[in-house]
Amino acid sequence: MTFRSSVRSLGALSKSLQAITVEFADYSKNVFEQTAAATEKLIGAKSFEKAIEVQSDYARSSYESFVAQATKLGELYADLAREAYKPFEAQFGKMASPK
Repeated sequence: MTFRSSVRSLGALSKSLQAITVEFADYSKNVFEQTAAATEKLIGAKSFEKAIEVQSDYARSSYESFVAQATKLGELYADLAREAYKPFEAQFGKMASPK
């Protein structure tokens, strides 16, 4: 394994971790905004039925948002692994092939 491969791998790692961090920050901001909006609607509910409707809508949208975000983060982590491994691929291939 060469120094150059290590540097490229660390560069890919850094880039991928930045993308993951941005996704977490955006998701956190979104969750905060959705929670604030749902709380306002809940406070303004004029009936018990309306309050249940608001809570159900919030729970459903929160779940859908979470699943979408988990899928996106899973893809980003998979990309991170692929990109971090790429610089070493040639060296591992040489070691694995019989001479």
